[in-house]
Amino acid sequence: MSEHGSPVEVVSEPVGRVVGGRADVRDDEWGEVSAVIRLDERFGPDALAGLDSFSHVEVVYHFDRVPVDKVQTGARHPRGNTDWPLVGIFAQRGKNRPNRLGVSRCRLLRVEGRDIHVQGLDAVDGTPVLDIKPYLSEFGPRGTVTQPDWATEIMRQYY
Repeated sequence: MSEHGSPVEVVSEPVGRVVGGRADVRDDEWGEVSAVIRLDERFGPDALAGLDSFSHVEVVYHFDRVPVDKVQTGARHPRGNTDWPLVGIFAQRGKNRPNRLGVSRCRLLRVEGRDIHVQGLDAVDGTPVLDIKPYLSEFGPRGTVTQPDWATEIMRQYY
């Protein structure tokens, strides 16, 4: 919000795109999927210097295939499954989010030039990548992590 209480527009330019991996949008079995994050030409390989010292990266990307009219702002049953409770969009990780942002932690396989080879990135071929960060264990949660049973069930086949 601005000092006057009105929304502030945020504009992000992709730093790269997902190349390869899965082409079809579906929810499960991402664990063995390998893909490349190819940095935009405005970045040189030096933008990735030292990244290969890490085992995992966090990737922020845009769900560009979700039509704006499919964005949800209230509560819904995750994946439309009425066996699971009605929960707000911010209590789940579905792709039909207000800003259509995805965040994924995936294994870093190698870095070659402007290409970051990864495994387990749950973004499809052509997806715009907004940011890449090395994963540091200290940024993981502190204390006990809890989640509802439906969330554990939904993730059984995800990776």
